[in-house]
Amino acid sequence: MFMPEHITEHSHKEGIYSFIKLIPLETFPSWVNQIVSFILHLVIGYFLITLNNAFGIIRVRASIQTAVYLLLVASCPAIHFLYPGDAAAVALLLSIFFLFASYQHPHATQSLFESFILLGVGSLAFPQLIYFVPVLWMGAFTFQSLTFKSFLASILGLCLPYWLFFGYTFYTNQMEMFYKPFQEMINFHTPQFSVLRPWEIAIVFYCLVLYIVSAVYVFMNSYRDKIRTRMYLRFLILISFCLFVFIFLQPAHCMDLLSLLFVCVSILIGHMFALSDTKASNLLFIGAIVALMGLLCYNIWMLL
Repeated sequence: MFMPEHITEHSHKEGIYSFIKLIPLETFPSWVNQIVSFILHLVIGYFLITLNNAFGIIRVRASIQTAVYLLLVASCPAIHFLYPGDAAAVALLLSIFFLFASYQHPHATQSLFESFILLGVGSLAFPQLIYFVPVLWMGAFTFQSLTFKSFLASILGLCLPYWLFFGYTFYTNQMEMFYKPFQEMINFHTPQFSVLRPWEIAIVFYCLVLYIVSAVYVFMNSYRDKIRTRMYLRFLILISFCLFVFIFLQPAHCMDLLSLLFVCVSILIGHMFALSDTKASNLLFIGAIVALMGLLCYNIWMLL
């Protein structure tokens, strides 16, 4: 049993470069591809819990953010196969972890260096991740950890994976491989919404609705959180907004961007459902579960 034909056609049609694309995934049984993807999703789920426990984003030790993430992934069978965005999502989550650790730290240079190293590694899997560098700089600025020294450290960390990559390609005489990520970064596709499948539109709209409600909840109840937590949540709102805009501008990358989007919005959605205890929030929770189950049934029906 091999990877479904519609999956491979869609990924090749996008023409996205990454190291994952250099691996002939179509030659492996689909279960191997799915296991690797499953492991990456579990890693993300684990670090979502670690992120909350380390920085108290939800004010209680909770795993609801991981439950939300896994439910979003489970509702989209097409995303159960390995995509460059899966590896990029792991790198982005770890990068955010070290970025949060730099909050008002007197020696934030090391944290930002490590954060941007991870972002650079993730961009080798999904080159468009580089576009989010200014967003992380904005986050570091609001966390009062962006100084001239830490700014230079972030640039050095971002360049380090490419420097090592350059050494490898130069030694193996494959310099054209080194140029490909940069060519992909500047290859801005004309928005063509016809490439989006109905389930992709549905899941993006679903996440957008819950994102808006969660963001409103954060701003309306920010007085209950510590200043540090407010900054973390507002950064997650900002980067999620940028991901939605990126999907709108570059729908050809939707499959990869969904992995990144699920990571960020799951924390915001989990924050709202874990801390809100009103009749309206309970009804919203039930409605969200029913809608997600409906989306799952639709996706399974489309695969039959």
